[in-house]
Amino acid sequence: MSTNDILEQARERGQGLPYAGAVTPQEAYELLQQNPAVRLIDVRTNAERDWVGRVAIADAQHAAVQWSTYPGGVPNPEFVPQLSTVASKDDVLLFLCRSGVRSRHAAKLATEHGYANSFDILEGFEGDKDAEGHRKTVGGWCKAGLPWLGA
Repeated sequence: MSTNDILEQARERGQGLPYAGAVTPQEAYELLQQNPAVRLIDVRTNAERDWVGRVAIADAQHAAVQWSTYPGGVPNPEFVPQLSTVASKDDVLLFLCRSGVRSRHAAKLATEHGYANSFDILEGFEGDKDAEGHRKTVGGWCKAGLPWLGA
């Protein structure tokens, strides 16, 4: 699928959402491969990226802007100013968190601040917990077999 096809499908999937739409991890990876102007914004904490792992894509397409801080999970009051240092309001932004919750909030806030092409990456990096309480086995970037670097 082309970049336009994926974005059109993501917008359709996101009808009624307070941001542009939602992409699967596989669609996010395709977009990143097809279009060097697409940016992945990892909103997990620095600790999560350091201890759990991170996506393996070109640095020019990847930025880390914490939605909340560790320890304590306090909302990052500098989220929007920090986002403005790594992305332009015309960029296609793909927000990623652990399981797809914080990324939705980040896409919404970015949209409210003029980033009209803000998309949530469904399922997140690790996906939901399985029956034994483990992640990376039910959905997400890792389960999809997309490139990532372990901690």
